[in-house]
Amino acid sequence: MEHGLIPGEELAGGIDLLSTIESGQTYCWRRADGRTYESDERGGWYTTVVDGEVLRVRQIDDGLKWEATTDPVDRLTHLLRLDDDLDAIVAATPDDPLIDEAYRVHKGLRLVRDPPFRCLISFICSAQMQVPRIHRMQVALSETFGEPLEIEGETYHAFPTPDRLARASEEELRGLSLGYRAPYVKATAEMVAAGEAHPEEALGSEYEAARESLTRFVGVGEKVADCVLLFSLGYLQAVPLDTWIRSAIAEYYPECDRGNYRDTSRAIRERFGGEYAGYAQTYVFHFLRTGGRRPERPEND
Repeated sequence: MEHGLIPGEELAGGIDLLSTIESGQTYCWRRADGRTYESDERGGWYTTVVDGEVLRVRQIDDGLKWEATTDPVDRLTHLLRLDDDLDAIVAATPDDPLIDEAYRVHKGLRLVRDPPFRCLISFICSAQMQVPRIHRMQVALSETFGEPLEIEGETYHAFPTPDRLARASEEELRGLSLGYRAPYVKATAEMVAAGEAHPEEALGSEYEAARESLTRFVGVGEKVADCVLLFSLGYLQAVPLDTWIRSAIAEYYPECDRGNYRDTSRAIRERFGGEYAGYAQTYVFHFLRTGGRRPERPEND
């Protein structure tokens, strides 16, 4: 394995690796202690396998230490959006008590660019499911159907290819606790394996058209499509309307509730600042999910 360091001074706005990886936006990484989404202890190693390469990273003070089978700096920069200027993104977000507090508490949280197929499957599995269980499903899929890689006496597993998931039976998938999501995962994998559709085909389309494109996949509604757009395809204006964001709308932004997903999504995107609304969404989601103290809603708001 090669070794290296990305100094903190190269990361505009810094990084909080734990908040970035364990904020409900990615299920691609595993903690070395096996407690992903179960512990707030910082400083440990996170591992992923991408394109046949094993990549490990941990936070050292305000920088990142890495180990990998090849030099991973460009790949890490892509996966963890290390090229984003967080200070500029925060400055571009409208003043708002809830968003401001979320940014303060989780300073350094970055969005991710997960591999599109893996991201798509992860969020198909997310329906009616808490984040630790979603993560365990992805680990189980990798260990059962993913290619094993032996590196320095350790075994790592890649995420399964579309073809391999397409060949899995519904019974096998249900055995990994996917439940009613099993046929959705299988059918979507079959679509990608057959060349019928691929999530990356949404790239280049106007935002709402891109969201509509992703709903072609079995088990993908507007919320899951928004997750893929935001956490894989770089549509930073996307605001997935999950339970936590809907609760924030009810408590802080009731004027944004328009009675349907599309119009409510458009209204909260505008309230969250448009271009980087997905950053505000992710900070607010993580803040509320982890029990952050909510600021009082201004009386005149």
